[in-house]
Amino acid sequence: MIQAIDQAVLKTMMDQFVDEWIRLGVLKEGHVFVVGTSTSEVLGEKIGTLGSMDVAEVIFNALQRLKDATGVRLAFQCCEHLNRALVIEKETQVTLNKRPVTVVPHQHAGGSMATYSYHHLREAVVVETIEADAGMDIGETMIGMHLLPVAVPLRFNTKFLGQARLAGAYSRPKLIGGVRAKYE
Repeated sequence: MIQAIDQAVLKTMMDQFVDEWIRLGVLKEGHVFVVGTSTSEVLGEKIGTLGSMDVAEVIFNALQRLKDATGVRLAFQCCEHLNRALVIEKETQVTLNKRPVTVVPHQHAGGSMATYSYHHLREAVVVETIEADAGMDIGETMIGMHLLPVAVPLRFNTKFLGQARLAGAYSRPKLIGGVRAKYE
């Protein structure tokens, strides 16, 4: 059971956040969307102290809706104990030509979100790195290492999921050239 927040309230909050992502229109089919999550922070606790598979389930289900609506490929970031490796579907791993690593995330090495996704994605595998087109950070888990340059922060109306701060970004191509360059 979710301890510090009602599951229906959490689902509503997450659905609002997903709806904002969909309305922005920055996610395209085939884009990689990285998700970093502290379920402990969602519950109002310090990161890494009170993981919740129930919270992970609500988030995972909402992100499946985002995937269905936009065609993104989801990548779930593990915690620092697995060096922020990522759980993805085998199809994504093959398409991106990423080398899998051998590890099974669990709540105390990987985190609840990575663990839940590992057991619920179709043919889940773990890879060490990815270059994501966009992503969201739930509870300040620091997804930046997995975003393509140049990351553009987004401002959302939905600023919290439970007690965890929400942040999001997408990437754009670098602007190169200088004073004579044209970009449009």
